[in-house]
Amino acid sequence: MRADVETRLVDDGVRWTAQNEYLTASGKTLPELDQDMKRALRESGRFSEGTRVVVFMGFDFSQIPTWLRQYSYHYFNRFVTIEL
Repeated sequence: MRADVETRLVDDGVRWTAQNEYLTASGKTLPELDQDMKRALRESGRFSEGTRVVVFMGFDFSQIPTWLRQYSYHYFNRFVTIEL
């Protein structure tokens, strides 16, 4: 799958945040994050209404201490398709 937008995904224990150089979206749950991503994509002005946008959210493993990374299999990357 090819992404139209790539973001860095982090989880601070309370909120998920996906961001890049021109947009930031966040939510307490992944569905909330996806809804806020829709808002952020619209506000970015880079896509027109009715566009289908594929967003890659790559989890930033650097936020996890090196010694703990071997146990971090529950973290993931994700592709989300959003209809504007």
